[in-house]
Amino acid sequence: MKREIILHCSATKEGEDFTAADIDRWHRERGFKKIGYHFVIDLDGTLEKGRQLNERGAHCKGHNDSIGICYIGGLDKDGKPKDTRTIEQKETLYHLIYDLMKDDMTLEQIHCHNEFANKACPCFNIIDFRNEYLKWIEKLNS
Repeated sequence: MKREIILHCSATKEGEDFTAADIDRWHRERGFKKIGYHFVIDLDGTLEKGRQLNERGAHCKGHNDSIGICYIGGLDKDGKPKDTRTIEQKETLYHLIYDLMKDDMTLEQIHCHNEFANKACPCFNIIDFRNEYLKWIEKLNS
């Protein structure tokens, strides 16, 4: 497994509540053997496991040997790309990345799906995300 994390959104409308089981069903309908992500973060911040960390993902063509994390949302009420992460989703995401990075990973090993595909996913910019995460770390350590 590559030491890389790729962030995704479920491309569902803001406020619509879905789970890892829903994504698993969608992925199976598309011919996957199971959910492609390793983790899913629900609207309320609940962290759900998808694939095992030692399993190859199915979430980013050419980069499926990485860890895939998906938050529920990513579209506004009209179906246009938007960073819809709730405060709870952000907190869970930061904690998860913090735990995953304990093994000497760097911020440069965290990516957005849109860096590798012509998609809006996860509907935010990686530089902005890295800066948010660093501010969260500062707050955590103060």
